[in-house]
Amino acid sequence: MKKIIALTLFAFAGTSAMAALPPLTPEQAEAAALTKAKAAYGDKVGAYKLCLSQNKVADQYRVPGTPAPAACVAPPPFVAPTAAAAPAAK
Repeated sequence: MKKIIALTLFAFAGTSAMAALPPLTPEQAEAAALTKAKAAYGDKVGAYKLCLSQNKVADQYRVPGTPAPAACVAPPPFVAPTAAAAPAAK
């Protein structure tokens, strides 16, 4: 019972600490956007490689006369996201 109470208290303390974090600086926001874009591109590359390996296995077990598996589409080269233009100060 003490563990449950302690866990609940730590959970509430953790959420209140997360709510008090300051907003990201423009540099941190840009770095986070780049990291997010790299992760999304890595997912696309992983899906492409998975498609290639699935087609290779499917070709080994394909019965003559059946259609070939769908072709895999290679992802385009990685392009870093551009920074949004800062609004003009009045």
